[in-house]
Amino acid sequence: MAALVYQMIKKEFHKIFFTAVYLIVALLASSQNGTTVKATVDRNLILIGEPIQLTLEVNIPENESIRFFSIDSIPHFEFLQPGKIDTTNTSNGTKLIQIIPITSFDSGHWVIPSFSLTESLKTDTIPVDVGFSPFNPEQPYHDIKDIIEIEPAEKKQQWWWYVAGAGVILLILIVYLLTKKKPAPVAAPKAVINPYEEAMAKIAAIERNKPDTKQYYSELTDVFRLYVFRKKGILSLQKTMDDLVIQLKGLDMNKESFDQLSQALRLSDFVKFAKYIPGPEDDKMILDTIKKSIQGIEQLR
Repeated sequence: MAALVYQMIKKEFHKIFFTAVYLIVALLASSQNGTTVKATVDRNLILIGEPIQLTLEVNIPENESIRFFSIDSIPHFEFLQPGKIDTTNTSNGTKLIQIIPITSFDSGHWVIPSFSLTESLKTDTIPVDVGFSPFNPEQPYHDIKDIIEIEPAEKKQQWWWYVAGAGVILLILIVYLLTKKKPAPVAAPKAVINPYEEAMAKIAAIERNKPDTKQYYSELTDVFRLYVFRKKGILSLQKTMDDLVIQLKGLDMNKESFDQLSQALRLSDFVKFAKYIPGPEDDKMILDTIKKSIQGIEQLR
């Protein structure tokens, strides 16, 4: 009887053990297959005006679209300069990292809020304490001193000092006038190239030099991003390609031109992240599309 009970307990234990192992493995696998986000700072305690680095990180699997945070401001903090988004290809997909130097001129305990990539993907909040330089009570105390009156010196009646001073000044003025050089001619200011001319010149240089494939596609899209930023004020330099396409809908382009431009920009993104190997016809298509799109946008009001 005891042996039978022992066998039953042993059988149930094995069943529970293997079920638990299966659930743990499934949870670990599901946590590694999805997109993950993270936000960190290098310090949580700073003085007023002291810079800290806010690091934003997004890990995206191969089967999901590339996207990143869009941050305009943080309460009680100021951006010292815009951070560049670095892209790295990993064994599981793509990693996007942006380091933003920030500071605060408001003393107190503040919390950097959570940043949302989607409704279900959010970073943790980050507490930061901002204060003044600590007061050292061991330093000696310096009291405010009274005003000390100084008796004016007796005026000297040596008038010849004034004559000598006037003579020295006159001599310096004569030497200056005799040795004064003619002003150098003012150089003519350089002509400022407008955004359209600059973009056309860069596209011609890319077509003429034809760099390697990834650089070719990257430089063409960079030319387009810079043009719409300077010409239309669209904040395109740090946007993902999907966000940029959404912003371009406000330019009132005709549907056919917009669809061709969207396809070319997304194709460039696939080439950049080694998800597509283009052919010669693709190279010609993206150059012509970028060039015609800039020409079309230039004619918009």
